[in-house]
Amino acid sequence: MIRTLLDKNNNTAILLAGILAIVVGIGVARFAFTSLLPSMLGDFLSLSYAGVLASLNFAGYLAGAVFSIFIRDINTKVKYFRIGMALSIVTTVVLATTTDETLWLVSRVVAGFGSAMVLIVGGAIVMVKLSFESKTRAMGIHFSGIGFSIVTAELISRAVLRSGTWSDAWLALSIFAFVVTFYSLYILSFDKKIKQESVKHPLSRSIFSPYVILLILAYFTEGVGFVVQGTFLPDIINSLEGLEGYGNLGWLIVGIAGIPSSILWMRWAHSYGSVNVIMVAMALQIVGSLIPALSSDILLNLLSGALYGSTFIGLVALFLNLGGHLAGRNPVVLMGAMTAAYGIGQVGAPLYSVVLTERFGSYNATLYVTAAIVFIGIVLLGFAKRIEPGTMHGQAKKGTKE
Repeated sequence: MIRTLLDKNNNTAILLAGILAIVVGIGVARFAFTSLLPSMLGDFLSLSYAGVLASLNFAGYLAGAVFSIFIRDINTKVKYFRIGMALSIVTTVVLATTTDETLWLVSRVVAGFGSAMVLIVGGAIVMVKLSFESKTRAMGIHFSGIGFSIVTAELISRAVLRSGTWSDAWLALSIFAFVVTFYSLYILSFDKKIKQESVKHPLSRSIFSPYVILLILAYFTEGVGFVVQGTFLPDIINSLEGLEGYGNLGWLIVGIAGIPSSILWMRWAHSYGSVNVIMVAMALQIVGSLIPALSSDILLNLLSGALYGSTFIGLVALFLNLGGHLAGRNPVVLMGAMTAAYGIGQVGAPLYSVVLTERFGSYNATLYVTAAIVFIGIVLLGFAKRIEPGTMHGQAKKGTKE
């Protein structure tokens, strides 16, 4: 068993290393901030400052995501993946050892860039190394690491906070990330340089048809839908009457629900078509986001966490898979446009969330606005279905049937 897990070319070892990398780059460097937010709000952070930090983190991620698209050489990808893992650890140590506001601002931007290197560039390395016949389904397993990352960061944070402070939790997360990073760096590497032929295809503006533009705009609305609960959900639940202290349980449920989500949604897209399934997932996300604004029932609010966790990871996989098949020979351009649209939504959402929450004294207005924006995304997809070319639909649907 140990020999298998130390084999760089073993599929199980590759997937495990990829999932652990996501736990470090996304769980520790990104989602642990959400886990620890209630504790930090009660001590060090103001809500407005937390919103700025979240926005800067997503700005760093957006910059990294766009940058990563243009890294063609697999050996260069390995280098930037390693840089991303290192940045994820170092920026977490900063949060554990200082309360200097400038350092926190810089660290969140750099952490966002590192997260992109780990998730996007690391995912590309995993795909290259895997030897499964159907890599699409295998990558669904790999991206289940996002759910595992939320659960892992939350459990470590809760364990430390029983007798320690939030800075102790950041330090424990840093140590954990440092230890597991060695395995991911070892497995997700190559014994010798890989020679790749760089194939370039001419850019065709025709790829940005009205149909594709509607998809890009819909993905922007999903960027907004992802961020609000992804940043504030524990505090949203804690702010409800009678639910103080339940926020982190809701966040734990987000992670548990997220683990199988990309695999299941991709399977349903195989049967019912990508756009149809995306619309259903976004509708469920709206329901989940409105529950805290309409009810303080504990079970319903835990359901809100489950609906969020079971949709946001799957929606990223669904949109990008559909975009990849529609792009044909120009995946870089279309994936870049989609990533930028999603990223703009991510950067803007925490800022309006803070303004509305401080203005009205609760998260209700923020949740209503967010639900409305995601609903606009569903409407845009409805228009897209009306003008969807038959050939594109066939490609997209076939593309999800790998």
